[in-house]
Amino acid sequence: MAAIGRFQKGEEIFHAKVVDGELFRLIGDVYGSPSFEKKPTPLKGVKTLVPVVPSKIIAVGLNYADHARETGKPLPKEPLFWLKAPTSLIPDGAKIEVPFGTHRTDFEAELTIVIGRRMRNVTPAAAARYIFGYTAAQDITDRTIQNGESQWARAKSFDTFTPLGPYIETKIDPHDLNIQLFQNGQLRQNSNTSQLIFNCFDLVSFISTNMTMLPGDVILTGTPAGIGPIESGDRLEVRIQGLAPLVNTVK
Repeated sequence: MAAIGRFQKGEEIFHAKVVDGELFRLIGDVYGSPSFEKKPTPLKGVKTLVPVVPSKIIAVGLNYADHARETGKPLPKEPLFWLKAPTSLIPDGAKIEVPFGTHRTDFEAELTIVIGRRMRNVTPAAAARYIFGYTAAQDITDRTIQNGESQWARAKSFDTFTPLGPYIETKIDPHDLNIQLFQNGQLRQNSNTSQLIFNCFDLVSFISTNMTMLPGDVILTGTPAGIGPIESGDRLEVRIQGLAPLVNTVK
């Protein structure tokens, strides 16, 4: 497998492999050993959905040293994570809705891990066997609320605050990927996943010591420096090396 997406045509929802812009429907369990139809599905009337429906979204904070510096916070000794509401998910192309126009609301581009097998207490050395693949996300944040509270879930769980997708790349090394965010065509974030304080395998292992992770669960691995406010009409594009770009606009 390579790029796997989740789509809707009429009332039917299906996974498919994406090859040169064509969709080849998946047969069987997406997290098992699926096969694919040999004939592509016509694209007319097909809508791209978020690539998975997770039981939980885990977001990791302060996982790039440059981002910790720009926020004035010390480097964490262990991964700092919290839960985001699955109802905050939106797919590629959907609109981010800012609930409070007087609040500062920021973009945050993130590489995202998609879990492929039920797991608990996994070692870093074994973590790769439990990862289905990787996709792009944003951890949109109401900074006004975040700065006023000791817990971050509310500031980051509003509806539309987790753009995710468009596809899951199942064959990629996550540890040396350029990660960028463009706001209206202007480069705002520009880093590399080699700069992660806790790498993807360390995160999977650490989180699995705290809770059982299920197929389809996602881990947002943190954002690099360059975070900034969004405004109505903005076009936000996350570009991560080897992944399809994630593009959303702000309402």
